[in-house]
Amino acid sequence: MLGPGPPVTYNARVARRETVAEKRQRAVAILDGLEAAMPDARIELDYRTPLELLVAVILSAQCTDKRVNLVTPALFARFPDAASYAAVEATDVEPFIRTCGLYRAKAKNIVATARMLVAEHSGQVPLVRDTLSQLPGVGLKTAGVVCIHLGGDAAFPVDTHVKRLAYRMGLTTHEDPDKVEKDLQALLPRERWTLGHQLLVWHGRRTCFARSPDCGSCTVAAKCPKKGVAASAKA
Repeated sequence: MLGPGPPVTYNARVARRETVAEKRQRAVAILDGLEAAMPDARIELDYRTPLELLVAVILSAQCTDKRVNLVTPALFARFPDAASYAAVEATDVEPFIRTCGLYRAKAKNIVATARMLVAEHSGQVPLVRDTLSQLPGVGLKTAGVVCIHLGGDAAFPVDTHVKRLAYRMGLTTHEDPDKVEKDLQALLPRERWTLGHQLLVWHGRRTCFARSPDCGSCTVAAKCPKKGVAASAKA
């Protein structure tokens, strides 16, 4: 654990000489500030079983969690397990998820994933990230989200919010999500990866917006270089 020290702030002069240790200290301080401001941060998808979480995360691509939560009760009631999805065609799933973006592709992937779960995993959701990421429609990000919420492999999944905030906060210079994740993992203790992911997602949805971040009300503004943010938003 880092010992107590002076407030960790950020400015252009500090940025030029920020060491890796200082960047780690600032990253931890950012999480501390976000956790204090959002102690109830959690995944906002509704689910009861590992399979329901996996399906909900697949549906959440290019779709809001609120919209996913509207369609999943009927979907989950009709398809309670992998075998029930595996026994139908994608067109049977489509009517339940039609209001989600890319619903045809998602229905196809859900059925294909279910069939693979039945054939190779006894109908159960594996908690090994590399194994999960081989399922249709499940990449490293989706696999990481499922793993961290089900007690599987440790991960710091990078979605659009995490990617944007990590760059703005000066915690990465990369655009590729896999490289961003490696940078965040190197800066933050493993035991904080799960909550760290959720805090950045919540902060991105509530304050650090893509086009007009609300820097004036940001609880960690003093620790952030605000890279790529217009001067008017920084004020």
